[in-house]
Amino acid sequence: MKITQTDLPDVMLIEPRVFGDARGCFFESYNRAVFAEAGLHPVFVQTNVSESVQGVLRGLHFQRQPHAQGKLVSVLAGEVFDVAVDIRRGSPHFGRWMAAVLSAQNRRQLWIPPGFAHGFLTLSERAVFSYQCTALYDRASDAGIRWNDARIAIDWPMAQPSLSDKDAIAPFLDEIAAEHLLEYGA
Repeated sequence: MKITQTDLPDVMLIEPRVFGDARGCFFESYNRAVFAEAGLHPVFVQTNVSESVQGVLRGLHFQRQPHAQGKLVSVLAGEVFDVAVDIRRGSPHFGRWMAAVLSAQNRRQLWIPPGFAHGFLTLSERAVFSYQCTALYDRASDAGIRWNDARIAIDWPMAQPSLSDKDAIAPFLDEIAAEHLLEYGA
């Protein structure tokens, strides 16, 4: 398993070592010792799976304090354009984003720590997406940021994605109350 720091500090790209033959393949999607070597110590308490059709954009989602979640995300079927945005109060990278294409074929994963918003756009006809989370979902803490916020300026590969009603009217980053964001370095 290879864990690489992305251009956005604290967000890690994970590339498992895949063992394959004519029967199929095997790979580790998580190994606590390997993660610890990379300085990562997540404790997962909830796993979620979503299925989306091509053109669906989910995000940018996060949970407000005190229920901020870290997420280890991967694609079980299909392909997505996956995005993390630093929304940690006081971070020198506040509002910066990074993206990676995750697919069932490349088996890449992203570690997105607490204090980041997350979203993805389905590139394939259908995608099954997995989220391993470090905090339980808390409906009262559920929050989002507008997918096309000009301050963040994500270069999405599709101009008119399919959105939920909630995501279509999510607030802009500058409208999020500072007390709802994780403090940088906390």
